[in-house]
Amino acid sequence: MAETRTPDSRRRSERSRRAIYEAALALVTEVGYTRTTIEGIAARAGVGKQTIYRWWPSKAAVLLEAFLDLAAQTSEGGTELPDTGDLAADLRLVLRATVDELNDPAHEGPSRALAAAGVVDAEVGAQFVEKLMEPQIEAYIRRLRSAEAVGQMRAGTNARIAVELFIGPLTHRWLLRTLPLTHEYADTLVEYALHGLAPRA
Repeated sequence: MAETRTPDSRRRSERSRRAIYEAALALVTEVGYTRTTIEGIAARAGVGKQTIYRWWPSKAAVLLEAFLDLAAQTSEGGTELPDTGDLAADLRLVLRATVDELNDPAHEGPSRALAAAGVVDAEVGAQFVEKLMEPQIEAYIRRLRSAEAVGQMRAGTNARIAVELFIGPLTHRWLLRTLPLTHEYADTLVEYALHGLAPRA
């Protein structure tokens, strides 16, 4: 008599969850956040919409979790910034990688959707900042403090404000879409932030 195995509900749930992640990210990239619906995600993932509502309260919550999962899969070596001893070179490397990610359709669509969702849904916005932005900001802060410790940055610098000098303009240009987001722009941000705009002696 053939052995009958009990279906593994945990494995089935994980397959469904991953299918939902992929469906949510694909849909929001293809049709935008407004036209993405729970029904559409469910149909594309091959699950019932009640399965989605059992795990998430809204499409914004689905997208946030899916994007966090994508970010975890694509980040290599964690969130730490390189520390080669050359602060400018390390920052250029990281900002160029950020430019590439923001220009990548697989990341750009979900990122813009979450930015929009976070404006109208305070909870989603807070979770996006806490779970994605804050770890990245803290990594920048640790790198800048390391530079300060070896005399590459002025002592007593507010590291968090310093970080904003790099990522703030980058995000602003990305959100407005009026000018291209390039490696050259990233390099210029590092130059201006580290050396200022005043004439050099």
